[in-house]
Amino acid sequence: MSDRACLLADVLSSAGYADWQVTPLPADASRRRYLRLRRGAETRIVMDAPPEAVESLDAFLRVGAHLRSLGLAAPDVLHADTRHGILILEDLGPTQAARHLDNHPGDEAEIYETAAALLAALQSAPPPAGLSTLVPATAAAMLAPFFAHAVPDPDRRDAIAGTLEAAMTDHAAGPMILSLRDFHAENLIWRPDRRGTDRLGLLDFQDAFLAPPAYDLASLLDDVRRDVSPATGARTLDAFARLTQTSPESLAAARAVLSVQRNLRILGVFAALIAGGKPRYRAFLPRLRRHLQRQLALPALGAVRPHVLPILASETPWT
Repeated sequence: MSDRACLLADVLSSAGYADWQVTPLPADASRRRYLRLRRGAETRIVMDAPPEAVESLDAFLRVGAHLRSLGLAAPDVLHADTRHGILILEDLGPTQAARHLDNHPGDEAEIYETAAALLAALQSAPPPAGLSTLVPATAAAMLAPFFAHAVPDPDRRDAIAGTLEAAMTDHAAGPMILSLRDFHAENLIWRPDRRGTDRLGLLDFQDAFLAPPAYDLASLLDDVRRDVSPATGARTLDAFARLTQTSPESLAAARAVLSVQRNLRILGVFAALIAGGKPRYRAFLPRLRRHLQRQLALPALGAVRPHVLPILASETPWT
């Protein structure tokens, strides 16, 4: 047994879970791992963060408390050992929204409109203190993984960063609200027996920051892991615009700009993961390219388009 496994066993024992069955959950792209504890009908979730990721636990605790104060379904923390990077959490349920939709595609509109209502609820109170802010210059700097993989020419890097920063300034500069950052169907637990936004349990919000209101909408609708039907996308956008009293046209422009920023960065991150021996991320690249091509076609990205489209069409292994 590794030192980390021994430490985890000690923490579980001291917290009263020594006799619970431990089952690993599927890994994501982060350095954290998750496990499900089970004893009879009772379940818990363990978040196990390595030492270099322990600082994210403080953010998880702070943001989770804020979400619960808004009446949203972030998991209760049942035991916290922040020194060793281990949390024992309420289990919000077994069914990711994405997996539910694999088997029940007819529920897509209901789930996504519920997600729009949840995102609107994030604006109902000031965000927690101490979060970073996605200003245009920061958004451009976050393209570093994409540049490292696909843009060796420094002049083209400057052109992409400069035009994207300008597009954000024009279409997505504010106001800044709490963004959960990785808000998509695999980080949502579908609980159809509940009511309202409580039907969606929230996961993976430790990287939350302050961003324009359309950021999480872009994450939800331009999801790298699943295709959202055009009809559901339009209904979700309209629902969010109505709930937040935002112009649908300005919201669509902001979503396009933020989607391109987000997905260029993800493309670079996934390319690095593939190069590092995780080939399963190659399956997401064609969808990423489709999202980028679709959003780059919109007027808000007119100045960015000529610098990025040739890269997406190049021999770089996007497929």
